[in-house]
Amino acid sequence: MKTLVIVGAGPGISLHTAKKFGQQGFRIALVARREETLAQYAEELRGENMEVATFVADATKGDELKHAMEQIKKQFGHIDGLLYNAASGTPGKPTTLSVSDVTRDFEISVGGALSSVQSVLPHMEQGFILLTGGGLALQPYADYASLSIGKAGIRNLAYSLHEELQPKGIYVGTLTIKGFVEEGTALSPAHVADAFYKMYENQIDIETDIV
Repeated sequence: MKTLVIVGAGPGISLHTAKKFGQQGFRIALVARREETLAQYAEELRGENMEVATFVADATKGDELKHAMEQIKKQFGHIDGLLYNAASGTPGKPTTLSVSDVTRDFEISVGGALSSVQSVLPHMEQGFILLTGGGLALQPYADYASLSIGKAGIRNLAYSLHEELQPKGIYVGTLTIKGFVEEGTALSPAHVADAFYKMYENQIDIETDIV
């Protein structure tokens, strides 16, 4: 049985992706900052007969991520996949944002992704890494300048990681979500989860778009 680690576990994309992979026989390890919310997600997944465990860690703290990955490996024996779905974007145009706002957001959106990858690699052999991207990476929007920078960074990181890790048998892909994730639309969390699973199955394209 394979194990998927989701860093940035939340009620939308993360939970639906956990359900999608869990329905296909994956064990799920949820990683986020708040133990109470993690417990709620785990209860929901267990209600659908999925094997799940939770681990508290802040995506911006490499030591906490490293410890979490070690505990996941200890509990499940191996790690086969990673989904990084944490992001931050302080609203505001470029000229109204402070440097500290942008730096803090970038640390979560991109720095956390890199730390998660670095923390999971010692426990992964011929696995896969999925990163949640966004259309703002391709078409930045002034009112969401900080988030646009973060999505551009995650896209760039995906391509760089793919170049480095593909020869080692590890697939890296980013899903570029071109719009707002909303229930009842083509960009519903369930449709995004389906797209992530297809990326895992195919493991061909570095970048896949969903509109």
